[in-house]
Amino acid sequence: MESLAQFFVEIVNEWGYIGIFVLMTLESTVFPIPSELVMIPAGYLAHQGELSAALSVIAGTAGSLAGAMINYIVSRRYGRSFLWNHGKKILVSRRRLAQMDYFFRRYGEVTTFLGRLIPVARHYISIPAGLAKMRLWRFMLFTSLGAFVWMVVLTALGYFIGNNIDEIKKYTHLFGYAAIAAAVIITVYYYFGKKKKIAKN
Repeated sequence: MESLAQFFVEIVNEWGYIGIFVLMTLESTVFPIPSELVMIPAGYLAHQGELSAALSVIAGTAGSLAGAMINYIVSRRYGRSFLWNHGKKILVSRRRLAQMDYFFRRYGEVTTFLGRLIPVARHYISIPAGLAKMRLWRFMLFTSLGAFVWMVVLTALGYFIGNNIDEIKKYTHLFGYAAIAAAVIITVYYYFGKKKKIAKN
């Protein structure tokens, strides 16, 4: 873990905001790059005066949106049958596709915001949004808001905790559990609020 974290510190340090953008773009597609290993080093470098924390958050958010847009456009253009038959070639299993599709259909567009805060889900949640042909401006807004919140959390961890791997793992897990709990609460509230509104009409 330490050597991997150091590797990403070196990439971010050498490439700066472009490196953050590129890595977060890849992270928001289906490539298994943990955002923690990009944004926490960025926060650490911001603490050292090598980068700006604010610009790091902006670069990370922009990269997350760019990666999510790739998933959205591919799924919207080629459809469910393409992903069902060829998804494994681009690391999207049928099981994962079915899970995210069900999640989106059950709880609606708000999942594009909440999914950015949940490990694993953030890699795939833009796919069902594209399949459902969610309005582009709403997709971009919800995705950007969710990504921004997560970028702030991770950058702050790196800024205040530095390169203490044990502390970073501890607080990352705590924030992860808190994000999942918040996502569940907001999703349930949104879901039942929507049902109540439909019932009134």
